[in-house]
Amino acid sequence: MSFLDLYLNKNPLITSSNETSDPVAIVFGVPFDSTHSYKPGTRFGPDAIRDAFNNIEIFHTQFQLDLESTNIEDLGNTMHTVVAEKMLEMVQKITAELLQRNKQLIILGGEHLITLGTYMSFPKETGYLVFDAHYDLRNEFADIKLSHASYLRRIVEKRGAENIVHIGARAFVKEELTFLTENKIKTISDKDIREGNGPRLIKDAISIFDKIYTSFDLDVLDPAFAPGVGNPESVGITSRELFDMIHSLGDKQITGVDIVELNPTHDNGATASIAAKIMSTMLALNLK
Repeated sequence: MSFLDLYLNKNPLITSSNETSDPVAIVFGVPFDSTHSYKPGTRFGPDAIRDAFNNIEIFHTQFQLDLESTNIEDLGNTMHTVVAEKMLEMVQKITAELLQRNKQLIILGGEHLITLGTYMSFPKETGYLVFDAHYDLRNEFADIKLSHASYLRRIVEKRGAENIVHIGARAFVKEELTFLTENKIKTISDKDIREGNGPRLIKDAISIFDKIYTSFDLDVLDPAFAPGVGNPESVGITSRELFDMIHSLGDKQITGVDIVELNPTHDNGATASIAAKIMSTMLALNLK
């Protein structure tokens, strides 16, 4: 039996005007937030992103590309569980099966722990770019090791740090800084971005990769732009700075994307709109 049949509800919410053509990308959601520690509710994020996507303009003038004429295959959400190990098992199996179709995968969260299941299913040489206000490098948080605050440490322990680029951190503890330094994780800091160097530094960092996976924790943005997140951190980057960096990804093949930590309970619609715009732009970059 296919793991897609076993674990996904097959209830698509993204409308596509060209369902007869071959899909350009595959989307699925992971409504999981059981390890969240501040503002729970990111499990409602996947459907909020889809709703926003269905209601924003998806014509990209700079590429003369209209996503209305493409087929985006939405497989719905994973079955609900509050057990981290079960969620990760499902997500790993789903992702591994979908990778065989050689389409861009877009995964909607949910909390950031889901990335431990998705990215680890991609080939090891895939570059991993993560936009996040936090390093998520704690050994454990709230007495557990499988946490949204420790997922990246688990990735480094399993796969090493040579293909990781962390972008936009501004809130972390000493333990994380020590681990970051010891493992020589490449970073582009919040200060680098404020000084206007983000796009150039990203281009340099990804030059060694043929394919990349991008992870967007929406709390990388200042809460003025993205109030609806699980762990908001003040004094962050602007939405324009984020999209300038996104466009710097250039001609790289973006094989995987996840968008996490949207919390509709605390949103005014702005955060969901940005998440949908990220999704639309990452699709367009892969098709231009």
